[in-house]
Amino acid sequence: MKTSDVTELYRQYILPTYAKVPVCLTRGKGSVVWDLEGRQYIDFFPGWGVSGLGHCHPEVVHAIKDQARKMLHISNNFYNVKQARLAEAINRVAFPSRVFFCNSGAEASEAAVKYARRFGKDTGRYEIISMRQSFHGRTLAGIAVTGQEKVQKGFEPLPSGFCYAILNDLDSVQKALTEKTVGIFLEPIQGEGGIHAASDSFMKGLRKLCDEKGLLLIVDEVQTGMGRTGKMFAYQHYGIEPDLMTLAKSLGNGVPIGALVVHNKIQREVLVAGTHGSTYGGNPLVAAAGLAVFKAIQKGKLITRANEMGDYLGRGLENLKARYPSLVKEVRGMALMRALALNGPGAAIVDRAREKGLLLNCTQESVLRIMPALTIPKKLLDRGLAILGQCLAEEV
Repeated sequence: MKTSDVTELYRQYILPTYAKVPVCLTRGKGSVVWDLEGRQYIDFFPGWGVSGLGHCHPEVVHAIKDQARKMLHISNNFYNVKQARLAEAINRVAFPSRVFFCNSGAEASEAAVKYARRFGKDTGRYEIISMRQSFHGRTLAGIAVTGQEKVQKGFEPLPSGFCYAILNDLDSVQKALTEKTVGIFLEPIQGEGGIHAASDSFMKGLRKLCDEKGLLLIVDEVQTGMGRTGKMFAYQHYGIEPDLMTLAKSLGNGVPIGALVVHNKIQREVLVAGTHGSTYGGNPLVAAAGLAVFKAIQKGKLITRANEMGDYLGRGLENLKARYPSLVKEVRGMALMRALALNGPGAAIVDRAREKGLLLNCTQESVLRIMPALTIPKKLLDRGLAILGQCLAEEV
């Protein structure tokens, strides 16, 4: 088959819910992928942030193969050793907690919203404050809590009980508070919103506000978690702990998994049998993959590596900013979650980079999102930055 053949099959049989790139990827190893025609690409945005350890990491592949020989799926009415061990692993590196497993970041957001509403039911509280330019998934509750009108457009009427504040503006959060507010939901670094990081004072201020008002602080670590920002979870940069945390993406490094992590300081039971569930959530196959991800991060000292390579990447991007000041407005992010904010549209640069063998992402029309795997070799970072530099030079 050729890419044109696959494109035609998509046209006939698949709903057009994604803006497609004219490439059919068939194989990946580490930070390199190949398409159907055998062309090779350096991947600076592997799996839309999913493949944090790179494509087909050996530890994860081995765990999946081993588990597939034993058991793929069992009902969540039965006990599951791998699921229990994965929850234990999350607890060990996060905070004292219990976990609900699902299949995606959107489902984790949905679980967090349901948890918050049930948490506040007895006191008549159900409203959630989230941040403008945030992104929390594509379910109805997910788009309702997402602070971007373009994501919500056409799906009205949305579920009620959601309002929006401005990231790093504590006054805007306080103005949004009502007697019905039950929680505050945010990403420590907005991914789809353009790689905007919460400030230390803002996160600490939210924690204090939630403690004073008896609110849930809900932190979305779907994109920032699993070492991406130089800590296992981005909230750890701020010296606080959330009440609820959502995980997905790199937790499974390619298999569909999500999680809602609930702090043990919430002592009463909120979601009990019959109130929520997920048929596939945390099944033996995905749980085995998640355990392998934790093992690989520890064994490879990938948190340290994320900081070292992230600093190197940051310096490289700052160099591009200095060379092309008319094009590059700002370098954003931390560790291996970075962005070049441009003074104009970025889509043409992404297309040009792909033609030269580099895969990037453009969000918010003018922000080049760069999130390479924690395992990316320095030589591939250099090659990728060189290609990006060539693309910028051609724009001048």
